[in-house]
Amino acid sequence: IVPGLDSRTRAEAALDSVLARVRPDLVHVHNVVNPAVLEWASRVDALMTVQDHRFFCPGRGKWTLDGRVCGDPMRREVCVGCFDDSTYFEETLRLTADRLEPLKRMRLTVLSAYMRCELIRVGVPADRITVVPPVAYGLDLAARADGPPCVLFVGRAVEAKGIGDAIEAWRRSRSVLPFVVAGTGPLRQEIETAGIEVLGWLDRRRLCAAYRRAAVVVLPSRWQEPFGIVGLEALTLGTAVAAWDSGGVREWHPGGELLAPWGDVDALARAIRVGPGCRVDSPRGFERDLLIRRMEAVYAAN
Repeated sequence: IVPGLDSRTRAEAALDSVLARVRPDLVHVHNVVNPAVLEWASRVDALMTVQDHRFFCPGRGKWTLDGRVCGDPMRREVCVGCFDDSTYFEETLRLTADRLEPLKRMRLTVLSAYMRCELIRVGVPADRITVVPPVAYGLDLAARADGPPCVLFVGRAVEAKGIGDAIEAWRRSRSVLPFVVAGTGPLRQEIETAGIEVLGWLDRRRLCAAYRRAAVVVLPSRWQEPFGIVGLEALTLGTAVAAWDSGGVREWHPGGELLAPWGDVDALARAIRVGPGCRVDSPRGFERDLLIRRMEAVYAAN
């Protein structure tokens, strides 16, 4: 990695020499957040894939400090309420704005229509943004369950991913199935102390086996999901997904009782109850070859 390239704040990165040596037909930047590199990328007419909120939300991913979904575009008077340190707020707001400005001059791809809308609201021209969802790669469709049926949570054990809400919904559902976490994070010890099995991060083979084991996967993201690849992976392997309507989730989720209103733990509990009996079809429009052709069309246009 070129020094400075992956910095979260402004730092110089010697990329001109790399460009001169490699002489690429196209530069494709993936979720770099260093403003200096983004400015460089805009000058060389690069394509940028925006994968999260750090270009239009200085806070917690369109999820406010008092626990609401944020429906407002980034503005000082709106965002200040998500910070209790004024100096840190000013620094973070300025950094986010510095990241955003070069994007207005670049061609962008995003993971969902939700992300496209968020960028348009902060001034990125709509005709510069193309939606290209991620591919559910590396899935073993022949995988078999590696344990008894369970209610499965896949992801970081952090508040933003709704791990606490998932556990509470499972308890309210009165499911006889155990709750299992595939992932880890700051809340791991607290979760294990409550008697819940935490598997840690799994390689693709073991993750596929865990999806097959699950009677239902729970995805109650508190931050607004840019896409929610866990859900697409689960559905592709034939497992129902009980989710909150968060960000781009509804773009791949089949809906119905399994898609609960954001923040509604009781509705999520109902989804956990009905999930194991639901027929599951792989979502259409997310086939690997289709998405590769869409990206190739973006490359050709760039």
